[in-house]
Amino acid sequence: MASKNFLLPIGLTAFSALSLAQNASKPVNVIFFMADDLGWTDLGCYGSKFYETPNLDQLAKEGIRFTNAYASCPVSSPSRASFQTGKYPTRVGITDYIPGRYNLPKGRAEIQKTCPFLPPDIVLNMPLEEVTIGEMLQKNGYKTAHIGKWHLSEDSTYFPQFQGYDINIAGNSKGSPSYEGGGYFLPYNNPNLKDGPKGEYLTDRLGDECVKIIQQYQNDPFFISFPFYQVHTPLMGKPDKVKYFQEKAHQMGLDTIKYIYDENPEWKAKQPFKQNGFHERMIQSNPVFAAMIASMDENLGKVIAELKRLGLYDNTIIVFTSDNGGLSTAESSPTSNKPLRAGKGFMYEGGIRVPLIAKWKGHFPENKTSENIVSTIDYFPTLLDLLDINKPDSLLIDGISVKSSFEGKNQNRGSIFWHYPHYPNQGGRLAGAIREGDYKLIEFFDNNTVELYNIKKDISEKHDLSKIDTERTATMLKKLQDWRVSVKAKMPINDLKNFQKQ
Repeated sequence: MASKNFLLPIGLTAFSALSLAQNASKPVNVIFFMADDLGWTDLGCYGSKFYETPNLDQLAKEGIRFTNAYASCPVSSPSRASFQTGKYPTRVGITDYIPGRYNLPKGRAEIQKTCPFLPPDIVLNMPLEEVTIGEMLQKNGYKTAHIGKWHLSEDSTYFPQFQGYDINIAGNSKGSPSYEGGGYFLPYNNPNLKDGPKGEYLTDRLGDECVKIIQQYQNDPFFISFPFYQVHTPLMGKPDKVKYFQEKAHQMGLDTIKYIYDENPEWKAKQPFKQNGFHERMIQSNPVFAAMIASMDENLGKVIAELKRLGLYDNTIIVFTSDNGGLSTAESSPTSNKPLRAGKGFMYEGGIRVPLIAKWKGHFPENKTSENIVSTIDYFPTLLDLLDINKPDSLLIDGISVKSSFEGKNQNRGSIFWHYPHYPNQGGRLAGAIREGDYKLIEFFDNNTVELYNIKKDISEKHDLSKIDTERTATMLKKLQDWRVSVKAKMPINDLKNFQKQ
């Protein structure tokens, strides 16, 4: 790894300058945290009044917090593929969560009875030919580890230990803690995580495992990918924390407020087939969900405390984000993304806008908020740029380095795209989207309609401008459609003939 030249900010004390100079000679470490189903407003530093995240709030004070960060897909596996490869999910072939509700024969038979469209096939194992961020750093002298959720393969021969990670703890085919076991409690039923003592909580265990790996790797440069299972269902919190938030909800009067919209009429009007049971949560008040967030935050704090104890904190790049927006419309609708519209599974902001915090002392500004646009596909090239690692010319990636954004500078990231030709479990629709500057266009595949929003002025996406700003609508739609051709995106199949026979 090439050495770095550091420019010391004016006003640094002699002690601070000496500390930075000493750290400059040490290898730079990276810990990348990715939460699961954590919404844009689910942290205290992003405006939550009910959830408590003191460690993440402190990390934001010591680093830079982004307000326009996006997941590359409104559901899990595709976004994870983007992080690992720096590519849009379409290039990897993973455009739905694995294995997907309607990607297997039983699901296809189900959807044919209710909908004229069939989703395209997806890749069920991220190919070993893909070059992951773990492999890139591993080849450049880094010790690597994966801790937590993988959800990028059905077959165990494609698990993290075969995709660039020296250590794999808890990463397997599952998208959530085992429903067949104890969920977040024992038994884990996880082939890559042995059960611990009675009463152990999964998130605590993963935090402890991360601490052990830091101790093991402390004398070498290391990269740890730590994707929490939190806060994916099943909703299970530690009893003491659940009790605490039950009392807090009562004190705030949240337990007396109606918190959902019943059978949102908008879904009934726009869905091309009948979907029942979707309820959008309007306020954050679920004590179990709050307890789960608190445990995640607590274990991030545990990891930071160990970095500080070992003198590694200032020389470690820490990034925290989420794989998609918060679960607000189905499966008990545990959180609210307001003022954003909808949530996980939707192409509206609630489904794709996520928190992003980055910290590296002396390199990223402290206590700064950035409006620059960042996508999941950008983390791969950005980490390489920050670590002075050259990308092979033959390696195709879609992301760009947003190093300048992490350094607090203005950066025009350019257009970003989404492609989700599937029916999610949360009530969303087959759709694609493009964000360009202040505007976002959504194209719905089920009825060939588009919607255009000025996201900066209309963050809740209430005012569709497609019939007003027709020139911009046409231009952005063409860019989106041209992009799909360039990445060879698969489209849903109109199977109306067979559908009408039902």
